[in-house]
Amino acid sequence: MNATDDVLAEQAARWIVRLSDDDAAERRTAQHGFAAWKAADPRHAAAAASMENLLQQLNAVRGQAGGDARPARAALAAVAPKRQRTRRLAIASALVLLVLGVTVSERPAYLLADLSSPTGQWRTQTLADGSRLTLGSDSAVNVHFSAGERHLELVQGEILVDVAKDKNRPFIIDSKQAALRALGTRFTVRQLNNATILSMLESTVSAQVPQHPAIKVHAGQRTRITRDGVGPLVSFDAASLQDAWSAHQLLVDDQPLTEVLDELARHRPGQLRYDRAQLANIRVAAVLPLDDTDKALQLLADNFPQLRIRMLTRYLVMVDAPVKK
Repeated sequence: MNATDDVLAEQAARWIVRLSDDDAAERRTAQHGFAAWKAADPRHAAAAASMENLLQQLNAVRGQAGGDARPARAALAAVAPKRQRTRRLAIASALVLLVLGVTVSERPAYLLADLSSPTGQWRTQTLADGSRLTLGSDSAVNVHFSAGERHLELVQGEILVDVAKDKNRPFIIDSKQAALRALGTRFTVRQLNNATILSMLESTVSAQVPQHPAIKVHAGQRTRITRDGVGPLVSFDAASLQDAWSAHQLLVDDQPLTEVLDELARHRPGQLRYDRAQLANIRVAAVLPLDDTDKALQLLADNFPQLRIRMLTRYLVMVDAPVKK
């Protein structure tokens, strides 16, 4: 980021603060001024585009907090630097405060979960019935065991399950899209925004979406489950997936880049921002390190020259694919 970029980023950050002011009249005035500022120079529009998504999230936080704009005021304090501070430090501080304000407010379910794993860490837990559960980075589950059933609710993230046998108590994982009833031992479940990915390492799971018939998924098969039902059963290399879990790697086989970025975002602090529509047609096949997401992003950039990856701070990374003029 050069000096000119620093100035533009600071100006854009100041507009974000003004657009998040407590006073509605001030916000309306700022909207007109912001529009004029963007129209004055293409570089202004580019700087604004990088931050407007943060503004949308900040406004959502305002609503959740009953109109409390303290995150915006904290950002203003950071963006208005003392003379001895560099502009870059001020911009970074403002962005981190904004990002942390959004992140903390959006995650009550994760914070209240029975079991969870921090960002960048894996956790293995032996459950009361003897089953072994491994949570991937930034994952969370709730445990509901009774005399008649064993339920896990996948709140977010990805889990690897080794189910202990108990013929009198079915073992069921509830995702946002389906109920997964274990008929065997070992499998992984990943919760995406609008889908559940079930990958069978051993034996069988019966997957059922409400109002749809149950589908059995066998060892070496993977399926994408949505609210519309269980998708096609696709064969995959179960041993490679097991190795990837052991090595903390992301095994990607012809997946949309946006899903890959979703997964990398779950393994790093802060925000990884990108335009889903712009990147929708890029598909990826790769093995990426989850212990070093900076390296994973660099590998993507090396293999997809059309990608531009900008690390504005350690906690804010922007990925896009600019159209060449």
